[in-house]
Amino acid sequence: MMNQTKSKIHYGWIIVLLTFVTLLVSAGIRSMPSVLMIPFQEEFGWSRGAISSVASIGILLYGLVGPFSAALLLRFGIRKVVLLALSVLGASLAVTPLITSLWQFDLLWGVVSGLASGMMANVLGITVSNLWFVKRKGLVVGILTASAATGQLLFLPLIAKVTSDYGWRYAMYAAVVAILVVFILVALWMKNNPSDVGAAPYGTTEVVKPEPFRGNVFLTPIQSLVTASKNKTFWLLAGTFFICGFSTNGLIGTHLIAACGDFGMMEVAAAGLLAMMGAFDLFGTTISGWLTDRFDSRWLLFWYYGLRGLSLIFLPYALATTPYMLVIFSVFYGLDWIATVPPTAKLAGETFGKEKSGMIFGWIVVAHQIGASFAAYGAGLMRDWLGSYSQAFFIAGLACFIAALFAIRIQRQLKKQTVLM
Repeated sequence: MMNQTKSKIHYGWIIVLLTFVTLLVSAGIRSMPSVLMIPFQEEFGWSRGAISSVASIGILLYGLVGPFSAALLLRFGIRKVVLLALSVLGASLAVTPLITSLWQFDLLWGVVSGLASGMMANVLGITVSNLWFVKRKGLVVGILTASAATGQLLFLPLIAKVTSDYGWRYAMYAAVVAILVVFILVALWMKNNPSDVGAAPYGTTEVVKPEPFRGNVFLTPIQSLVTASKNKTFWLLAGTFFICGFSTNGLIGTHLIAACGDFGMMEVAAAGLLAMMGAFDLFGTTISGWLTDRFDSRWLLFWYYGLRGLSLIFLPYALATTPYMLVIFSVFYGLDWIATVPPTAKLAGETFGKEKSGMIFGWIVVAHQIGASFAAYGAGLMRDWLGSYSQAFFIAGLACFIAALFAIRIQRQLKKQTVLM
């Protein structure tokens, strides 16, 4: 065991690195259906709406498991929960090449993979920041949130290339190998809290063992939801995050490659656009975390959603013109992909307190994934009915403007709460 006093690097940063890699691989795997959509359509004859329904189920369960994941992380520790989730996710991937029917894809990717990857979602990053850090929380949340986009940066072009050259089944096996590597790293070096290495949380000098989680891992998250639902700020945050999911992984993450295919762009090139977004989001979301430590989170959300709305309205034009326009979209949109997470997490923490913020933020993420689920399925249906994704992109852009207005309302509501207190 590493002795904190002999190390120049706080062990919390090692935990951040391990969590970053874990979230990176999990997010990269969750994005695979966007690459598999056309191969599955060609091999099995499934419609895009049918394939989108599987992605929609997975996205929904990915979010729904979040609040309970927060309770499990506190009850059993980060290490055990992450190892279990990696094991289940790896098993579902290993079996996927054997599927022959849509219901099997529904079970493995809609249910099993959705639940397993949901255990390693944003709530994991929030839990790590709360347990290991007193200072630099916004930066840590930004870094760990950016790992989702970085997962696409590393995985999507590779998965698209392997799928194109060798078939989608070999892409699954490559993902299983990645999970195995992460499993070994977590098993060797992941710790649950600073006291396990004799350290204080970053930003303080007092070594304190956390109070054990005493609630019921299934009932306590529901009780937290009941408490939060009485607060208008919760509904405003949930509303903005619903639109966040509707306009990111549910729509662009699931359908951009297929939308590019409608205009003759090859899968590998289209995956490269998502990878480019991931590269710029790594920068944008990390900077968002830095900004969250210094500026009003509500105004940050106002600008993030407003600019994202403009980029989505621009997308149909970019698709119909030249690849250079898509590059411009990818850079502009990528900077804002999930930059909304650090300020949203900070607002949840300020409103509901450190102890409950993980579970309540988990419920806010549920709203995010419900929005993403609607977009994943709805955009596929609109493409089948109308022959184009343009309408879906335009609707998402307008929704982002509504989220920007919600962000201003959060500011007014918090001011009223302060006066009443």
